[in-house]
Amino acid sequence: MTQLAPQPASSSPSKPSESFPLKTDQATPAASETVVLDVEGMMCASCVRAVEKKLDQCEGVTSATVNLVTEVAAVECASQTDPQSLAAALTAAGYPSQVRSGHDQSSLAAETEWLARQEQAQKDQTSRLAIAILLLALSTVGHLQHFRWADGFSIPVVSTLWFHGALATLTLAFPARTILTDGLQGVRRGTPNMNTLVSLGALSAYITSLAALIFPGLGWECFFDEPVMLLSFILLGRSLEQRAQFQATSSLRSLIALQPAQARLIPPPDTNTEPAAGVQIPVAQVRVGEWLRVLPSEKIPADGVVATGQTTVDESMLTGESLPVLKQAGDEVAAGSLNQSGAITLQVSRTGGGTTLAQMIHLVETAQTRKAPIQGLADLISGYFTYGVLTCAALTFSFWYFVGFPLWPDVAQATVSQSHHTGLPGMAAMPAATALRLLVSLKLTIAVVVVACPCALGLATPTAILVGSGMGAEQGLLIRGGDILETTRGLDTLIFDKTGTLTTGSPQVTDCLPLSSAFSADQLLQIAATVESGTRHPLGLAIQQAAAQKSLDLLSAECFQTQAGYGIAADVSTPSHGQAQSAEPQNTQQSTHFLLGNLAWMQENDCLITQAARNAADTLGQTGKTAVFIAQGQQLVGLIGVADQLRPEAAKTVEHLQSLGLTVQILSGDTEAAAQAIAQQLGLDPAQVSAEVTPQAKVEAIAALQQAGRLVGIVGDGINDAPAIAQADIGIALNSGTEAALETADIVLMRDSLLDVIAAIQLSRATFNKIRQNLLWAFAYNLICIPLAAGVFLPFGLSLNPGFAGGLMALSSVTVVVNSLLLRLRSARSLA
Repeated sequence: MTQLAPQPASSSPSKPSESFPLKTDQATPAASETVVLDVEGMMCASCVRAVEKKLDQCEGVTSATVNLVTEVAAVECASQTDPQSLAAALTAAGYPSQVRSGHDQSSLAAETEWLARQEQAQKDQTSRLAIAILLLALSTVGHLQHFRWADGFSIPVVSTLWFHGALATLTLAFPARTILTDGLQGVRRGTPNMNTLVSLGALSAYITSLAALIFPGLGWECFFDEPVMLLSFILLGRSLEQRAQFQATSSLRSLIALQPAQARLIPPPDTNTEPAAGVQIPVAQVRVGEWLRVLPSEKIPADGVVATGQTTVDESMLTGESLPVLKQAGDEVAAGSLNQSGAITLQVSRTGGGTTLAQMIHLVETAQTRKAPIQGLADLISGYFTYGVLTCAALTFSFWYFVGFPLWPDVAQATVSQSHHTGLPGMAAMPAATALRLLVSLKLTIAVVVVACPCALGLATPTAILVGSGMGAEQGLLIRGGDILETTRGLDTLIFDKTGTLTTGSPQVTDCLPLSSAFSADQLLQIAATVESGTRHPLGLAIQQAAAQKSLDLLSAECFQTQAGYGIAADVSTPSHGQAQSAEPQNTQQSTHFLLGNLAWMQENDCLITQAARNAADTLGQTGKTAVFIAQGQQLVGLIGVADQLRPEAAKTVEHLQSLGLTVQILSGDTEAAAQAIAQQLGLDPAQVSAEVTPQAKVEAIAALQQAGRLVGIVGDGINDAPAIAQADIGIALNSGTEAALETADIVLMRDSLLDVIAAIQLSRATFNKIRQNLLWAFAYNLICIPLAAGVFLPFGLSLNPGFAGGLMALSSVTVVVNSLLLRLRSARSLA
């Protein structure tokens, strides 16, 4: 498999070690680094805001991004900043944290540890879920007698007031203790959160009921079942929410689980003997250059090159390609892929954090941490949400105590029941109207505190991004973050490079035309292959392949000079008197400067281009072939015609993109004739094609479109595409492309299929739609339920008691997560 990104960070010290390389204009400066922290104790968007604010206050921190779902904080800070001090600061603020390490070590230790914690947390949820259901059932019994159809219904002991009082006390003391403790600590730290609201609501209901029980003279209702129902709904909702979040991380968990724990180490194989049985060692101890034996049905432990054997390999989790791939001697294999049919021996080329699998995992982690811009409004509101709810609760109490109850005494009394007045004697009776007014105001205030839900706001964006980016990874679409998903859905112009992108990138030499009697066709091809040995450009590879097919050995060459988008030059030692390489070896060698490239490269080097040469190049171009000029010094000596085949899916891709409303253009460094020949096959208008475009001209063309208000994406693969990819709003690179293009791309297509461009755009649109649905639900829920709980509709007979308010609050968070998970019901290949 083609390497996904550059090798370990030691060769690129300026690159952040914990994440996949970011776009050029977003890359971390050399004096900075990215620290990843695992953060516990976050319950809602207010917690996320508090953690980010605390990190921003730490010395040396440039920026901090926190993900509520994965409980991870990505912190950009000065290289001299101590990561442990950041973790300590968060821990002191009530959010236990630890530094995540392992991205550049010999194994995925941090990710494996995270996976173990996730799985253990799910096991712990089983007991919590059982407790929540039991509490909910018992509290429901206490509510039955409020319904007319259940009048007189009772269960011995269970239906008594004392039982419910004891149940509420035990609930607060044990299952809900963590919620109460965290909520009260939030008040003490000056950072109230979701648990603070729940704690205030539950304790208020409990204390009010306890007062009514101890002092019956108050004439208050005892509603011990309310805090029990409230807390049981919270526990139940959070259990379901965490299970749903666990499902949302399934793609990331699946990638981490692909890394096998053991590898079979063998000594260097002898071609004359059978491979040794080998010894099992931990994958973390495997080193580059060592030899491994992989048997059928085993996962490949590290990236490497097959030395002996032949097999088929399942790479579906890495590329999204369901069909197995044939691997034989000389082929690359990737860690995590499944060896299916035969035993193979491989030599390790990359281990641990340098493998394709590890880089995919780090990319997905980074993508799920980066926020979409649409989340900005939710973050802003969440920072003040808890304070706003507490203010609303205070206003609710004041209104109903001083204004509402005197205006609507009859409807206000309907919110309470007089059935639970039995208690201990001890206090003189409070005037009935005053006591009832106080009780009504308290119940409505408690309902306001309980029904408000910042969790839905905090989960709206990250859960959708988590599911969307995870689906993309499963389908071979590596998307760098929520901001990329949001930008991609708004693209209106998509630009394609030609060679290696719209075409297969494996061109073949079709013509070799000498323009000087000093060289034969084979000699020209031999010299051209020698010069092109200094590059990996598709046209150069085609020339080298054609020379190899004719058994033409490369000559001695030095002083290679490459100009991206133009051509290449080198000093080649040729036999004297222009004799062919196939003749007897000559003692006399002469070094001559040769240039290969396009017409612009020849003109830049002041080469003389005759009209006959121009006519020959035009003839090649008219048939869709690319003309490669060969010059000796400043004298043109030949032309090589190279033809590249259009990708089978290219025409369908362009047609589909246009049906989605995108404007498709081609920017190519190839000749006008060759580019127009491709455009004709794709059904594009000549005006949509620009040929003989230099890398800088591509950047300028994209910038011009952006200045005209267009949102521009580009699809490319070559080194000359990297500047344009960096300039575009969205850069898409094929995995077969060069490292430079992959480093700057926002989306990497692991399958090397242009149809995945469509899938990426459709996935981004579907994910963004889910984000909008989630945010709409979160805002609508709070805008409707908070006034409902505050008694705005009480004059019309509509009210909300604290227990059911807690149920609605729990349901709102679960709804957001489940709605995000609905994305998984639709394949990335069929998203509309």
